[in-house]
Amino acid sequence: MADSSCFIDINEIQKRLPHRFPFLLIDRVLAFTHGPDPQKYKGRKVVARKNVTINEPYFNGHFPGNPVMPGVLQVEAMAQAGAIACAPEAADQIDVLIAKIVMAKFRKQVTPGDVLEVHAEIKNEKSSILTVDCQIFCDSLLVSEVTVMAKVMKK
Repeated sequence: MADSSCFIDINEIQKRLPHRFPFLLIDRVLAFTHGPDPQKYKGRKVVARKNVTINEPYFNGHFPGNPVMPGVLQVEAMAQAGAIACAPEAADQIDVLIAKIVMAKFRKQVTPGDVLEVHAEIKNEKSSILTVDCQIFCDSLLVSEVTVMAKVMKK
């Protein structure tokens, strides 16, 4: 895959992530950039899109009459974008598991009709543990953010 301005559609995402509906929370990858050393994870960045629709099953109970995307699913969407940063090629044979969630902040409600831009950047790499800084933006406003510690395991 070439650097910057890469587009990965849902079919390609499904080759990289094991998640499926209703738990696949990334619809498209808008951009991918390698870090200074293409062989390392550190410095890799992903920008992905999540289209929030009223048809998503969690809106039935969260909350009737006032549908709001749960914060935990926002964190999962950010973690999935981070996993894509670890596996930019469909042939990459790895699993990425959340080890720790740090400093999750939710600044604005996410509701049906929102188009989310999910950013993930791998900030640190120590052994097989990565530190990934993530943010979600909607209409250029910061909606939520989290730092995820993740373990990369070769399949």
